[in-house]
Amino acid sequence: MAASPASSASSGSSAAPGPSGSSAPVGPSPDRPRVTQLRLSAFAGHRRAVLRLGPLTVLAGPSGSGKTSALRAYDALARLGGGAQLGAVFPDPAACVPERARPDAQHRRGFRIGCTADGAAGPVRLDVAVQAEPELRIVGERLTVDGVVLLETALRDPGRRAVQAAWHTAGSAPVTRAPLPDDRLGTPLLPLRVAGKTDGQRRVLAAAEQMVVALRSAFACDPRPGRMREPVPTGSGRLLGGCDNLADVLWRTRAECGRRHAQFVTAVRTGCAGPVEDVLAEPVLGGVVRALLDRGDGVRTGLARLGYGELRYLALALVLFTGPGVLAVDPAGEVPAALQTLTVLADGFDRGLDVRQRAELLRLAARMCDRGHIRLVAAVADASWVAGAVGQAGADGAGGVTVVHLKP
Repeated sequence: MAASPASSASSGSSAAPGPSGSSAPVGPSPDRPRVTQLRLSAFAGHRRAVLRLGPLTVLAGPSGSGKTSALRAYDALARLGGGAQLGAVFPDPAACVPERARPDAQHRRGFRIGCTADGAAGPVRLDVAVQAEPELRIVGERLTVDGVVLLETALRDPGRRAVQAAWHTAGSAPVTRAPLPDDRLGTPLLPLRVAGKTDGQRRVLAAAEQMVVALRSAFACDPRPGRMREPVPTGSGRLLGGCDNLADVLWRTRAECGRRHAQFVTAVRTGCAGPVEDVLAEPVLGGVVRALLDRGDGVRTGLARLGYGELRYLALALVLFTGPGVLAVDPAGEVPAALQTLTVLADGFDRGLDVRQRAELLRLAARMCDRGHIRLVAAVADASWVAGAVGQAGADGAGGVTVVHLKP
């Protein structure tokens, strides 16, 4: 798979896209951890798939090509990196097993996923093997930097609910061994187990922290217009993945940052029919709020009157203009925001959008990703329109788009 800011070439899902180019340096600083590669060694419909991820990545392919499963794998790694239990991340693990995968002599089947996170510690690789049947458990994990295995776990005794872990020490003992639970990832547990007294231990901690920080701030998003049309109760003001509570979030954000809200209104004006003077929320009877478009001259339009594409456009624009404090994500609270990158996983990015809306939304995404604090992995049915939109985005000074073509 080849990718560049203005063009792309088709390939199967089992190949890796080439590097994306750009006429100017873009993206986050080298010290800001970010996921640059997703590996689906054996996951759902993918085998030996290596997907290169840039600041703005478009996964393109027809239905059944594995776009949604790729986003699901990324989201799963992000949640595991945040310490979530395996059962909560994979409620239906059998659906993640490749369809033609045969069980071994012990009737075991599973799947394998992984990623690479770049940052100050260099490229850090994480690879995870999960047993889905007969019972869900992690059976292998490997954290690697420059070919050196810093953490490795393996299931030695199927009768114990633990894996045997070994991590790099480089002290009086080159390796430390200890059991770790088999229902969660070992990498985010290392800061609790590694003292950091030797150079080797500090290297392990730096690699683990880089991977966890790169993974944790991920927001899986697929707006559902049918639920956005109704008034909603006021609550946390944090946007859900389906954008159901968009009115509640507008109730909060409109007053928090006037400049950002003005930019959001400008984007909405471009993507919605008719005049738009403002986008706001107002309370109604019953302790709920509803979102409205202010048309000017005292005319206000409720979201119930907007079209499907308009609502998806409005919701995705709001996502791109906000951040971890507004989106329902779990950032690494102990790490300064300047060293974190929010990754938005947008399924059906172009679903229901007309030509003008999808091009404008991609240009907006390119501008926001160019700033370095946000990355986007978006799934589209067809990427033939991307090159033209990216060309216009490039003229505005935004960075390129990595296009990954998937085939069933």
